[in-house]
Amino acid sequence: MQNITTTSGLKNAIQLLEIEQAVNKQLLKEKFHHTYESMKPANMLKKTIKDVASSPYLIDNVITAAISLASGYITKKIVVNASGNLFKKLVGTALQFAVTNLVAQNPETIKSAGRYIFQHIFHKKERNL
Repeated sequence: MQNITTTSGLKNAIQLLEIEQAVNKQLLKEKFHHTYESMKPANMLKKTIKDVASSPYLIDNVITAAISLASGYITKKIVVNASGNLFKKLVGTALQFAVTNLVAQNPETIKSAGRYIFQHIFHKKERNL
């Protein structure tokens, strides 16, 4: 900044600083308002849901988890079959855990096998028509 030697120069410098202060004050108010709005619980929840929903792997992960849990549950139901036998229940629970983990750890293999079976079922129906 230059040295101010005249009163008019001093007045101009003061006016410029006052304008700069007013602009900075307005920017600070806008930033505060934006921060205040973003910290509201409803807005935080909306942002979190939007971030989760926009995740590219969300649907894939949800489907994989659902298939894993369903396959384990079905396996247990097949093994236990409403039995009162404690040994069958233990084996069913262990098998449910094993199948759930196996499906969860190998989702691409399960998906490709499912696609293969799905395509062959519909392919045979098309031949018969």
